[in-house]
Amino acid sequence: MANEGRDAYAPAEVEEKWQRLWEERGTNTYTREALEGAPDPFYNLMMFPYPSAEGLHVGNIYAFTGADVHGRYQRMRGHTVFEPIGFDAFGIHSENFALKRGIHPMDLIPSNVRNFTRQLRRTGGMFDWRHTVDTTDPAYYRWTQWVFLQLFEAGLAERKEAPVNWCPSCKTVLANEQVIAGACERCGTPVEQRRIAQWFFKITRYAQRLLDNLATLDWSDSTRKAQENWIGRSDGAELRFPVLDADGDETGTHIDVFTTRPDTIFGATYMVLSPEHPLVDDVTEEGHRKGVFAYREEAARKDLVARQKTDKTKTGVFTGGYCRNPATGEAIPIWIADYVLMEYGTGAIMAVPGHDERDFEFATAFELPIVRVVAGAGDSAGTPLTEAYAGDGTLVNSGEFDGLPWQEGKRRITEWLEGRGLGEARVNYRLHDWCISRQRYWGPPIPIVHCPTCGPVAVPESELPVVLPRVEDFKPDDSGVSPMARVEEWYRTTCPRCGGEARRETDVSDTFLDSGWYFLRYPSTDFDDRPFDRGLTTRWLPVTTYIGGNEHAVLHLMYARFLTMVLHDLGHLPFEEPFTVFRAHGLITHDGAKMSKSRGNVVIPDPIIEEFGADTFRLYLMFLGPFEEGGDYRDEGIQGPYGFLHRLWDTALTCGDGAPEASVERKVHRTIKQVTEQVATLQYNTAVAALMECLNAVRAGGRQVARAEIEPLVALVAPFAPHIAEELWERMGNEGSIFDGARWPAYDDAKTVDDTVKVAVQVNGKLRGTVDVAPGSPEAAVVAAARAEENVSRHLEGVTVRKVVFVKDRLVNFVVS
Repeated sequence: MANEGRDAYAPAEVEEKWQRLWEERGTNTYTREALEGAPDPFYNLMMFPYPSAEGLHVGNIYAFTGADVHGRYQRMRGHTVFEPIGFDAFGIHSENFALKRGIHPMDLIPSNVRNFTRQLRRTGGMFDWRHTVDTTDPAYYRWTQWVFLQLFEAGLAERKEAPVNWCPSCKTVLANEQVIAGACERCGTPVEQRRIAQWFFKITRYAQRLLDNLATLDWSDSTRKAQENWIGRSDGAELRFPVLDADGDETGTHIDVFTTRPDTIFGATYMVLSPEHPLVDDVTEEGHRKGVFAYREEAARKDLVARQKTDKTKTGVFTGGYCRNPATGEAIPIWIADYVLMEYGTGAIMAVPGHDERDFEFATAFELPIVRVVAGAGDSAGTPLTEAYAGDGTLVNSGEFDGLPWQEGKRRITEWLEGRGLGEARVNYRLHDWCISRQRYWGPPIPIVHCPTCGPVAVPESELPVVLPRVEDFKPDDSGVSPMARVEEWYRTTCPRCGGEARRETDVSDTFLDSGWYFLRYPSTDFDDRPFDRGLTTRWLPVTTYIGGNEHAVLHLMYARFLTMVLHDLGHLPFEEPFTVFRAHGLITHDGAKMSKSRGNVVIPDPIIEEFGADTFRLYLMFLGPFEEGGDYRDEGIQGPYGFLHRLWDTALTCGDGAPEASVERKVHRTIKQVTEQVATLQYNTAVAALMECLNAVRAGGRQVARAEIEPLVALVAPFAPHIAEELWERMGNEGSIFDGARWPAYDDAKTVDDTVKVAVQVNGKLRGTVDVAPGSPEAAVVAAARAEENVSRHLEGVTVRKVVFVKDRLVNFVVS
């Protein structure tokens, strides 16, 4: 009976019981055969954590709980939901934590993984622990190395020297995104620039495809926009500026520049090269070499991000050389300046100070010519410029192209220069090739052997994995080479191709390569002989829904898309986009402040779960605010969800088998409809609020609650608070898990509508009463009921009704005189 076993709600006992039963029964895990034959598959993916600190914090649990709620909801709607979890355990975060603790990462990280596993199990996530991955496991990174080799053999991986951001404290290369205000985001040390030989994946070959496919993806708008901006397509022209010798004759060498505004070339009054440009030495005159050399040395000490700041004072130095403007035929001076980067465009710009803010500031600082070539409304060719003009207009001071709208001038001038062999239309991208080398210890060795005779040679697949050896002295140094380069017995080997002496690659690969394909591995963890099984991959992928942080909008998500496209093109995958739906969750603060260790306000979940239970904690996190925006965690706020679950427990265990009250039944059906719609779209906070409101309505009046009134609420709360839902479901006499089968309650639309509606009755626009009528009642019936209302009737005595205004289900207004 539903009213048996009325013991008090004890979260710890309930949660321990159901976590044990889920494990014993295999409630959330699938065998290979079950995955192969699963009906209506739904792959519910969440971003796996870095096990690099003491444990998970509330922000992690917020993200995982939101994804888990979605997965449990889909399961209750009848889907077979696969919800795996794993650990992104390689990389600099984990290595730095090991260095900080003074413990070898091969000892520390497995301990962290065990602790993270304990915490994740305790939160009640629907994780399939049979299909977990650990990126530090040789059985996993064997296939990470295999992915590298696929790109290498396809000509999409190459080793080349390139300028990079170098953190002298972390002793490693940093991506531009990892440099904040000129300092390392991890340790705050000022970053410098170095030229180091690196391995790159040629993601730029896929730039347009990555951009085009965004339109087909159901992703958060902010995420899609971030990728669009990062790819950064620019339509313009590549123009050639012939280099001149001391006599003003062309040398046969030319400087190529990419510009989105070829229409302004008549206003290019000087050329600026990046300090790293290969032609700097060639164009620098003898008397200017000392200054140029000193400036290049200074620029090399700055990070790439700081050099791009638009608000910094412009610096530069004249090389003494000149090139010819291909439009005007005039000789223009060649400068070098650190605001021009070798990594963007061609490493050179034609400076048009009349129409570019940075060029205007530079020209003003160094007294270089400024020429107007675009005139806005009311301006003429001679209108002086007090600042760069970047608006629309017509071309002026542009020879035969004067008077053309700038858009047409852009096309016409490009065609004109192309006809003279001095330019051509070109598309450029902000996206650059992906540097995957790291000069650190804690990562998968790159599976390449360097042979003096054969060059870089792939390690044969039969010899994978190239196992990372235990090295006690793994601390990086300032040499710019990996600690593995100090382990001679490991790196000395023979060439797989010619058998001669060779040297292993000593860099390890970027952790983003580990996470760039992990979702492909999850369904196929039972297989040792392949990275992913074709049948299982075809059945379960692409991922149905992916939920994660928007801080990974560019790097992780872009790289995962790129690798999927490559593997598709090589015939390994039947799809080219990995994630059908992506939703970015918000961030939570603590008592109005961003959480950080320095503030001492990081919320650790363990003591909260100990006191209140995982279900209360989960419910409170989802109640904080819109899931995709985040909310503010306040310590006292958890009492509301805690009390709600206690009341739910008491109500469910004291219900009877009587008929539901009509008004309560309507409230329940409206709540089912609302929660169904809102959980599907991750509007968890308002769904939880609706559940709380409904329980109050069910309990109102002090009567015995009918089972039909409370049982739907138990099912609706199940994705948020799975342990208590399982327990109540069982105690109410139901068989099996509440998550087995399509247990989500249905609503009757007819029962979501009130039996009556309240209609306002006015006399000459003033409210005189209300009447309750059936929805949709005809005007005659409503007017009659209105006339019969006591107060309205009194106001109609002795007057003439000249007109009746009727608004169905809302209003009757008697106009009288």
